[in-house]
Amino acid sequence: MRLLLDSDILLDIALDRASFVESSEAILKLCQHRRHLGILAWHTIANVYYLLRKTEGDATTRVFLRDLIEFCAVARGSADAVRQALELKMNDFEDALQVSAGLAEASQFIITRNTKHYRRSPLPPLTPQQFLTRFHSG
Repeated sequence: MRLLLDSDILLDIALDRASFVESSEAILKLCQHRRHLGILAWHTIANVYYLLRKTEGDATTRVFLRDLIEFCAVARGSADAVRQALELKMNDFEDALQVSAGLAEASQFIITRNTKHYRRSPLPPLTPQQFLTRFHSG
């Protein structure tokens, strides 16, 4: 499956957020082992870099992102993608950009902890745990 990974999933891993890291890492490992294709919106890279650099430092952040793009695809930004995001009936424009990136890359789901932000999304949201339970339990 093609999975758009929201920035919160990446930050859970990079910042070792105790309550969330296990299921987020499981998703990333499935992508790393080519069971699914992880897709990142191009602006997610900038957002994650900006947030991680503050706590983890520039060098560590760059290594994290370099490693990530070895097995995740990066959705290209375009004027059409922005137009599509502007037309989506979503409250948050950055979330709409995420959805537009996922749709451009034929993602089946967006993996996020903030599923309520994507209620009006044409791309179905699942938490990491929901995805694992639905597609990788037993």
